Amino acid sequence: MVHSKLIKHFHLFCGLGGGAKGFNRGQARVGNMEARFRCIGGVDVDAAAIADFQRLTGAPGTVLDMFDRDQYRTFHGKEPPADWREATPADIQAAAGGESPNIVFLSAPCKGFSGLLSQSRSATPKYQALNRLTLRGMWLTLEAFADDPPELIVFENVPRIANRGRPLLDHIVAMLEHYGYHVAETTHDCGELGGLAQSRKRFLLVARHAEKVPPFLYEPVRRPLRAVGDVLGEMPLPGDEFAGAMHRVPRLQWKTWVRLAFVEAGSDWRSLNKLAVEDGYLRDYLLMPENHNNGYLGVHDWLETAGTVAGASRPGNGKFSVADPRFDQSANWKDGQAYGVRRWDGPTGAITGQQSPGQGAFSVADPRRAGPAFAKYSVTAWGEHSGTVISGSTTGQGAYAVADPRPGLKRDKGDPWLHAGHYGVVPWSATCGAVSASARQDNGSWSVADPRLPEPNDKLVAVIRALDGTWHRPFTTLELAALQGLVDPYEHLELEGLSDSAWRERIGNAVPAPAAEAIASVMGTTLLLAWSGETFALGATPIWVRQVAAGLSLHRPSYPLH
Repeated sequence: MVHSKLIKHFHLFCGLGGGAKGFNRGQARVGNMEARFRCIGGVDVDAAAIADFQRLTGAPGTVLDMFDRDQYRTFHGKEPPADWREATPADIQAAAGGESPNIVFLSAPCKGFSGLLSQSRSATPKYQALNRLTLRGMWLTLEAFADDPPELIVFENVPRIANRGRPLLDHIVAMLEHYGYHVAETTHDCGELGGLAQSRKRFLLVARHAEKVPPFLYEPVRRPLRAVGDVLGEMPLPGDEFAGAMHRVPRLQWKTWVRLAFVEAGSDWRSLNKLAVEDGYLRDYLLMPENHNNGYLGVHDWLETAGTVAGASRPGNGKFSVADPRFDQSANWKDGQAYGVRRWDGPTGAITGQQSPGQGAFSVADPRRAGPAFAKYSVTAWGEHSGTVISGSTTGQGAYAVADPRPGLKRDKGDPWLHAGHYGVVPWSATCGAVSASARQDNGSWSVADPRLPEPNDKLVAVIRALDGTWHRPFTTLELAALQGLVDPYEHLELEGLSDSAWRERIGNAVPAPAAEAIASVMGTTLLLAWSGETFALGATPIWVRQVAAGLSLHRPSYPLH
């Protein structure tokens, strides 16, 4: 008989709940004991993120500012409002519903430690105050649950915290050791832990309460990274109305679309240097990039793994675009399939029940021009003799058409070539004819000569076939969420608010749910071993937190938090 054991997890700096969602999906079994994970709460200062947290995890979330008063003044540059007060350990207890968690996961703000921020700015008082939230958050957690300490604690951040935040980390480790924990600092690729299509290197500090958890904690199994096309290929095409607002194509400046079209898949702005044109010509047409940021205007190949999904994932600040090969498949971005002509060396589209040239790309650019013409729809030159005239001499059965050089011949009323102006283009200043029920570009004057070409800085959605035959476009917000593992490719997602930039920031700050699931699963196994009385188990992966000698004082010191 299988016995279910509840593992309760709690999240500080929880964001929109990616980590908590992954922990809810954790799986572990030891003998006849099986783990069941439940989130008992989360805390964050962002009200919109807490709304997302509650929706994604089904757990209560608490909006709470964890700055102390001095940190608040330093970071915001002003005094807090009259109704503001410092968070206390009691507030953390209340946010956990009065329960004691078995696992606490902290993902403190990382802007001050991130390589996206210059060394000089990271050293300013503002970001130093933000950095100190890591220490204050850990102190609030340890004090809140001091009477019943969590068995395991995970602290997640950017890898650069190991050097930029070394003094703070040393203080955190000393604090954890005082409260009875063994600690390990490691760096992992969350993409490998969760089998994602992005490489996301993160710092992980893992603490095991020595008295409550004697067994070793093993590292999660690593998996190969996936290609972005493996994920995006399962999603609706960008702009699909049923996928919602998060799957719309971002509106970029016209000059950015042009630049993206010239960037080689897998590369970035440096591809523009390879264009065989003069530098002055490039500047005239605004192809030269204004910034030379790392990965600026970068375009991922469809079979390539994406980089880390950041909080502001736009084409102009990194490699956040993709060479989408599904160019001809999108119903929303048709590029003139009527009378389409296929390349000789390219594949054809799906063969439908009606395959006339006017209904799709059912023609081919046949390069075999030399020799006698026996193919259908062949055209005899004006200066050549015709082939044998047979009983079925139609254009579909041989060379029964001619290249007539007399196009200027005067046509009279009733001539079949005077129809209704097939492929007619109406001038911008002219009057249009009566709109018929079957008005299309190929059966009348249903096109217009639009003089409103976009200016370089005009923002719009453009579909330009790049030199490699694909559509180089930015990732949609929903695609970034899928690459982050926050949502399965075939799922619908709605986040709080209406701002793409706010959505992207919360998605970029999220812990990938599949990576959190992998961490939860190995932690669940360790807890089941501890609760079953086992102190050792063979693992297929390296030991994450082993027992080490730690000098523990008998009194509780006072840790300065400023």
